[in-house]
This record gives sequence, C-alpha cells and structure tokens, in this order.
Amino acid sequence: MSTTATDMKTAEHLRLNDQYGAHNYHPLPVVIESGEGAWVHDVEGNKYLDMLAAYSALNFGYSHERLITAATKQLNKVTLTSRAFHNDQIGPWCKDLCDLSGFDAALPMNSGAEACETAIKMARKWGYEKKGVADNKAEIIMAKGNFHGRTTTIISFSTDEQYRQGFGPYTPGFPLVPFGDAAAFEAAITENTVAVVVEPIQAENGIIVPPDGYLKQLREICTKHNVLFIVDEVQTGLCRTGYHFAWQHEGEDARPDAMCLGKALGGGIVPISAVVSRREVMDVFRPGDHGSTFGGNPLCCAVSRVAMDMIKNDGLAERATELGEHFRNKLKAVGAPAVQEIRGRGLLIGVQIKSNYPKARWFCEKFMEAGILCKDAHEDVIRFAPPLVIEQSEIDWAMERIAPALLSAEPNA
Repeated sequence: MSTTATDMKTAEHLRLNDQYGAHNYHPLPVVIESGEGAWVHDVEGNKYLDMLAAYSALNFGYSHERLITAATKQLNKVTLTSRAFHNDQIGPWCKDLCDLSGFDAALPMNSGAEACETAIKMARKWGYEKKGVADNKAEIIMAKGNFHGRTTTIISFSTDEQYRQGFGPYTPGFPLVPFGDAAAFEAAITENTVAVVVEPIQAENGIIVPPDGYLKQLREICTKHNVLFIVDEVQTGLCRTGYHFAWQHEGEDARPDAMCLGKALGGGIVPISAVVSRREVMDVFRPGDHGSTFGGNPLCCAVSRVAMDMIKNDGLAERATELGEHFRNKLKAVGAPAVQEIRGRGLLIGVQIKSNYPKARWFCEKFMEAGILCKDAHEDVIRFAPPLVIEQSEIDWAMERIAPALLSAEPNA
C-alpha cells in the first residue's frame, strides 16, 4: 500500500522535496499541515505561532471564515474564464480596488513580480507615447538594495549578486542610486527617464525604513521632471505598516502615479496582484499589449473583494500600529547583546544582529524549537511580520520564548 501525504512524517516530506523538488529554497525543517488564525500545526502534531505570514500574504491569518466562504462559493460557480470573455467578478473587483487605493484604473495579474513587470512596461510605453522619449531609450531609476521579484528583467536591476549570478545577459535601462537619498534620484534623471520605482520600506533587504519625508521628496522631484513615481507595495501594502499603504505615512503629498500590489490582495488563499494607476497612464495599454490567462480570474477576484472589504472595515491598520509598537518595545526591552538595531513600522519588524554573533538563521532555528516561525533577511536580520489578526497575548507568549533565545547567543569565536 502506498503512503499517503497525511501518513508521512517530517523526515519523509523533507526527503521527497530534496529528491524531486528544485533546490531553489532553504526552508526551515518544519512541514506545515494546517493553520488557523496566527497558528499552524505540522505533520507531527506540533503547534507553532507564525510570525512571518508568508511575507505579508497571510495578513488575515489562516482559515479565515469569510475568505473560505467566498472561495467556496465561487468554486461552485466558475473559477476561470480567461480574459477572452468577461466575468461577473472582475468589474466589481476593479472598482473595489480603485475605491480602496484612490486610483482610476486597475490591471490584475497573478504575482507581485508580474505586477512590477507590468509597471515597468506601462512606464516605458508612457515614456514613449506621452513624454516623447526616443524609441528604446527609456530609463527607470531604481534603488540599490531593492527587491521587486526574481524575473529576468527584475534581477537585472538587483544589487544582490545571488539573484544575478548565472542569469545574464541583463536588461539595460535601470540606473541605480542609494535608497533613502532623494537627491541622488534627482541627480540621476535625464531626458530619457520615464519613472522612479521604490519600495516605501525595503523589506527583503532587512526592513530598511527611509528617512522621514523621503517619499514626499520623490513625489516632488518626479512632478518637477515629468517622471512617473511608482511605489511597490507588494509586501508593505494592505495595512501591514499601519496604513492601507505604506506611502500614506507621509500623507497625500506623497501619492504616487502608480502602485504595485500583491500578496495579501488574495487573502492568503489565491494568487492575485495588480497595478493601479491614473487613467492617463494606464491607457497606454491597448488590447493585446499585455495580459495573463489567469489574471483577473473570477475565483481570485471574488476572494480579493472580501479581503479588501476586511481591509477597509476590520481595523487592521490600527491593529498593526498598536501591536507593532507593543512588539518593538518588548524586543527593545530585552537588551540582548547580540542585537544591533530594531526597526520597522506596524507589524513589519526587523531585528539586526551584530556581525560578530551567529547569523539570523541560527536565531530562527532557535525560535522554531520554541514554537515560533519566522525568517531571516540578508543573513543578518530576523524578520517578524505576523498575521495582522494576531492578539497581544500571543505576541507576549512569543516574547517569553524570543527573549531567552536572543539572550542565549554567544559571540563568534
């Protein structure tokens, strides 16, 4: 008799993944079987508090009743039509997303990387058609330390050599300047510049928060030079940092021309992403210019519409603000010698580990042993980004285990 997945234990799952799967990830050795709220169970029956939330995709936690109900209802109707036809969910979904974001038009895709690729194509075509940039000369200024995905074009402007090595030749047209330095962005603008693209907080780079006023300055610079200002909110958007979108920390004066969204947009159930923009910018796309078989499918749109309703009405931004401050204060109070800095906004928190201590993964493995799941970023930062439905009592439970692990670290010999 063959062994079913539900009969298999951790070691067998790890063996199968190693033997038959591509080795493009290095996950912690835990095999999750089920989840509810901020908690998951593995195949051994162990319980863990998830403090990563799939890099913000699970802002609503696991098995949320409203999202499960929406998915089940739509599964029993129609799941996919392709964009060759209309479906009864995509129009209302576009309106809901425009109402939430304050933009005029939305273009759905599947992943965050696809949303960023879409924004790149949109900016280039806008540059040629609206700004009058010479053919094939468009430039988009990016920030060093960026993470917008791992597609061929996107890794061309990455400054992480692991993302680039072995994957050239690289796509040209992406000058790089330091993150957080608005003056450097302005100095890099030429007659061929069509856009500036930034993350409001660099999550993958270690939860790097820019100086106050940075995004507002970029907005002013882009307006001055007739350049599109595009913000990648795939990880930071949808209440993660204490606002619907992280750029809103600087007010409406920082509003971008376009925004990339993903992850939590699908409620942690389905993959859906989007670019939202001003109509004048979005209208450079014409039938046949861009698309996706699954982009805007009725299943994803139905679930996403419920997720957006929860974003607007369930007080998640306020929870992120209050619980994030509580969490950061608890972490700072530990006073662990291994910790160099604690930074972040809302429930997006980075704990920088000093270079003479074990790498961040060592701490993540210690937390796993204590029943807490999180992930390292760039080897020296512990990233905490729990579901926004987490309770303060659950954060306190976690801190009772995080603090001893942080304090247990000894300097490297």
